Amino acid sequence: MSWQAYIDTLKTADQSGMVPVAEAAICGISAGQESVWVSTPGLANITADEIKKLASKDRSSFAQNGAYIAGTRCRLIRDQLDVDPVFALDLKTAADADGNTFGVCVGKTKTAIVIVKGTKDASGGQLSAKIFTVVSHLQKAGM
Repeated sequence: MSWQAYIDTLKTADQSGMVPVAEAAICGISAGQESVWVSTPGLANITADEIKKLASKDRSSFAQNGAYIAGTRCRLIRDQLDVDPVFALDLKTAADADGNTFGVCVGKTKTAIVIVKGTKDASGGQLSAKIFTVVSHLQKAGM
């Protein structure tokens, strides 16, 4: 399966018939090689520094300072990125110019993080379910 196929899978409708994922990215987290492997246009500008911080074991500063994804500040909702079988970090973007906020979910495997940004009406649970499916598949593949 190509990396783009994983993005396509993330952007399909869920059981409710809604497509909860607006943007998605898969990024490599190997030390010194942090990079975006594949993404939709809205997450193409994720930096190596952002990837390092998201994949780090020490995310304690996120509670106070938030996290940045493609330059967008996000506040921490829940950090279970190192909790088996969840492996998810739930965030919420700062309000945009129209006052809208968006859910963001980050999933982690041994070699990658998977990031989704939801649509305006998507719930955190919908985003987590999408992340769980792809992260579980990648973990079973040894990634």
